[in-house]
Amino acid sequence: MKVVIFDFDGTIGDTLEVLLAIANRLASEFNYPPLDRGMLQTFQAMDSREVLRQSQISIFKVPFLLRRLKAEMSHQMESIDLFPGMGEALRTLHSNGHRLGIVTSNSAENVEVFLESQQIRHLFDFVYSGRTVFGKHRVLKRILKQHDIHPMQAIYVGDETRDVEAARKAEIDTISVTWGFNARCILEKHKPAHVIDTPEELVHLLNLNSSPCNSFP
Repeated sequence: MKVVIFDFDGTIGDTLEVLLAIANRLASEFNYPPLDRGMLQTFQAMDSREVLRQSQISIFKVPFLLRRLKAEMSHQMESIDLFPGMGEALRTLHSNGHRLGIVTSNSAENVEVFLESQQIRHLFDFVYSGRTVFGKHRVLKRILKQHDIHPMQAIYVGDETRDVEAARKAEIDTISVTWGFNARCILEKHKPAHVIDTPEELVHLLNLNSSPCNSFP
């Protein structure tokens, strides 16, 4: 069976509207322009590093902004929804014997609150948080080592190009989802193992590729 490691925001939890509202409230404090719908769509077709460059946020302020975003989100985690079909997909993967975990740029505490409110915490073996926007690969490597997981047994599921980048650095495959932040066009340019449009496709793929000796095609 696979060890299926999920990103959280934009992959499991539908947090985009909440994040957008918080980011726009903090715009004047961190000296960047608020994001309108047109610019959001433009950003969704860019890779994560280009989004950061185009956002006009000082690189030195990013860690402080990330901390504030997490803190502001902590008050709203119980109001966030699962993406349609994700709850059923997670339960099916768990019942089929796959091990599930989460590696997120959000705080582990926020994600734990969400999982408990959705009554799905028992489906996950672990929840880890990366300290930086582009630091997930370090967390993924640490998980593989601590849990004695061979890279070919693991798959990372995320909605952004930085998820593909992190998994590649950790030498594990990626499934990119199109229901989160990044558009299919930019995800495909980063060459994940698969790009999928529904949680049902995730279940289908993992049922076809459940051997610990086989990497995804």
